[in-house]
Amino acid sequence: MEDSAVHNWVSWLKDAMYDADDIIDLASFEGSKLLNGHSSSPRKTTACGGLSPLSCFSNIQVRHEIGDKIRSLNRKLAEIEKDKIFATLKNAQPADKGSTSELRKTSHIVEPNLVGKEILKVSRNLVCHVLAHKEKKAYKLAIVGTGGIGKTTLAQKLFNDQKLKGSFNKHAWICVSQDYSPSSVLRQLLRTMEVQHRQEESVGELQSKLELAIKDKSYFLVLDDVWQHDVWTNLLRTPLHAATSGIILITTRQDIVAREIGVEKQHRVDQMSPADGWELLWKSISIQDEKEVQNLRDIGIKIIQKCGGLPLAIKVIARVLASKDKTENEWKRILDKNVWSMAKLPKEIRGALYLSYDDLPQHLKQCFLYCIVFPEDWTIHRDYLIRMWVAEGFVEVHKDQLLEDTAEEYYYELISRNLLQPVNTSFDKSQCKMHDLLRQLACYISREECYIGDPTSCVDNNMCKLRRILVITEKDMVVIPSMGKEEIKLRTFRTQQHPVGIENTIFMRFMYLRVLDLSDLLVEKIPDCIGHLIHLHLLDLDRTCISCLPESIGALKNLQMLHLHRCKSLHSLPTAITQLYNLRRLDIVETPINQVPKGIGRLKFLNDLEGFPVSGGSDNAKMQDGWNLEELADLSKLRRLIMINLERGTPHSGVDPFLLTEKKYLKVLNLWCTEQTDEAYSEENASNVENIFEMLTPPHNLRDLVIGYFFGCRFPTWLGTTHLPSVKSMILANCKSCVHLPPIGQLPNLNYLKIIGASAITKIGPEFVGCREGNLISTEAVAFPKLEMLIIKDMPNWEEWSFVEQEEEEVQEEEAVAAAKEGGEDGTVASKQKGKVALSPRSSWLMPCLRRLDLWDCPKLRALPPQLGQTNLKELLIRYTS
Repeated sequence: MEDSAVHNWVSWLKDAMYDADDIIDLASFEGSKLLNGHSSSPRKTTACGGLSPLSCFSNIQVRHEIGDKIRSLNRKLAEIEKDKIFATLKNAQPADKGSTSELRKTSHIVEPNLVGKEILKVSRNLVCHVLAHKEKKAYKLAIVGTGGIGKTTLAQKLFNDQKLKGSFNKHAWICVSQDYSPSSVLRQLLRTMEVQHRQEESVGELQSKLELAIKDKSYFLVLDDVWQHDVWTNLLRTPLHAATSGIILITTRQDIVAREIGVEKQHRVDQMSPADGWELLWKSISIQDEKEVQNLRDIGIKIIQKCGGLPLAIKVIARVLASKDKTENEWKRILDKNVWSMAKLPKEIRGALYLSYDDLPQHLKQCFLYCIVFPEDWTIHRDYLIRMWVAEGFVEVHKDQLLEDTAEEYYYELISRNLLQPVNTSFDKSQCKMHDLLRQLACYISREECYIGDPTSCVDNNMCKLRRILVITEKDMVVIPSMGKEEIKLRTFRTQQHPVGIENTIFMRFMYLRVLDLSDLLVEKIPDCIGHLIHLHLLDLDRTCISCLPESIGALKNLQMLHLHRCKSLHSLPTAITQLYNLRRLDIVETPINQVPKGIGRLKFLNDLEGFPVSGGSDNAKMQDGWNLEELADLSKLRRLIMINLERGTPHSGVDPFLLTEKKYLKVLNLWCTEQTDEAYSEENASNVENIFEMLTPPHNLRDLVIGYFFGCRFPTWLGTTHLPSVKSMILANCKSCVHLPPIGQLPNLNYLKIIGASAITKIGPEFVGCREGNLISTEAVAFPKLEMLIIKDMPNWEEWSFVEQEEEEVQEEEAVAAAKEGGEDGTVASKQKGKVALSPRSSWLMPCLRRLDLWDCPKLRALPPQLGQTNLKELLIRYTS
């Protein structure tokens, strides 16, 4: 849409659609007030059930107001339809829509090792270079190249190199970005070095803490995406001078920045060769047939050339091609698209990047563009992002599927298309970043609707068109400029994490807000006028200083998500919470709530309840110290549930034995008791908590399970294959009284396992594998068949670890020796077939997918099981272990 007239017409139409959305919200709000206790229906149905539309509103003035809005909208739509642009577009050929059917089947994450063979050679050379200069005071080297060329990927290779990890006392990776904040860079660096600091500390105070933390130590520091030299020369050089030695690796697009910093060595990343680019392309699409690779090579090389040899561009265009037929004609059609050369786009975001956006279905386009409400280089958490998409109304309704599940599919599709990049530290790709070039593309497309920066700098005539704002300021107070009589129709308001205050006028001026994120701000009180924000869907007050919520919050009938995580001064919830009939999420985890209203079960749409304090029996007519287990019965849509204070529950006959078993949407379950004090629990208390946990049998579709501070002597019997066939992640935290781990080795989908603080355990044996009868090695059973990551920490009394009985181990050793003799002088147990090495069948029965093992604080552990040597283990981290 390069034509400005078309652009203006589309903007006009979008404004009308926003108005329609506001009218629907208003009708829903008024309908909820009339029904006075009955939840409004989902958006696809009328808000008032069997009542006539007009009888929904007892107030004639309200009926008149909504009628006027509808008539005004109809007039606007009629004018839009009459415009000559509409006639032109109506007769135009429809553009191809991006097909996702094939993409869904082949959805995968492109591994970094696909970015060309040269990178391995270069990274090895640079590692040797770093090691040769590691004793120098502050040795600086730079990786330079255009955006999307692979600078960060190369820097990651160095940062994760095991030789370098063992050569320095401190490792830190800092994303600097174009408009960096000095205090945020220092806080980020201190967090990485695990140095305690306060949000409100000044730059000078933070520099002093950094100097103290690094004194007499060595460090390896990566400064990624540097645009200005002063991040080193003015901010970090002086405090880091206290170190004995250090390596500073910077990535930048500009040679001049590297020169001004004074780097001793500069490595330029060149464009990929056509051969390497073609290999990256076909491997990213997962083409298996060699003949197909050859048939598509010529057209593929032309596409590589269009991508300018940039790995980022090649990867995003690969995912576009993955959703099309693998034929030369289909690929030529992509190559011939006009969007490769949109003249009005900035040069660096033309071509493959814009084409990959253009290929998205409409619902994914708005989800992709919305990601710019997070700061540059920000780590975006999947669950928070999808809640914002739901709150903004981007997610399509599907029968028998929660909006959050649909939104999660959107997230992974954007990951699969390489438009969002997963962060390596999240095993399930639940954290991601947006490449700065893709963010630049999204900012350009959304430039009229989204503002990023200090609101006082926003031009007046732009403010009324804005729908989203990300406040980035170094000031102590967020100030919104006056707009006179102009309505501000902002839908999302966020701030970059910074200890700032905010004017109370925000609650009276932004009447169309859907998402209001005040997390981490210096907010001590929420005014009563918050009840006027009738369009509000998401209110985030995480980590604020509020001590109470006004009862007027009950007026927010459209509110879907209320975040109250770690509000340290908040001790009670208002009774009006139970009037929020459209509420989908409530988070009170790590908030010292000791008074809650009865009636949580009335919130029929609630699917995410993070913080369900179990009642200890103290209650009155309206308030109680927690909720009874029976109140969960009516919450049939629960998707995530975090229960706390479980030891206060009472396992009586009135509790449904299938309380959780029949909750078909439940994917995430956390079961927490209160952290133990020095005083030991009685046998009666231990038996009581065992019975409570036994009642909480999860449904078969559960994905993530956490059990914390459980003080029973035996884990619940449902911790096994029969009840948990879908579990991918399990954390057992501080279960200090259990002398045996549960038999979970046969869980077919367990991918991530973390065991912390099981201080009563002295031995982990074959029972952990989960095959209690017979010889596991001689059966077809596989122990932990999909486990990729195993973390065991803080096990002060753990001495022995084995997977098989001692007799079995002796037999295994004898067979291994015999097989080694047959295998030749090198002692390998392998058979060679067509150039491939096949391991002995015995090596595949235990953890065949294990790639990482972490052992922390296990001082008495004598040895690792010999069978671990037969796994595919790639990373082994042992700390504070004998």
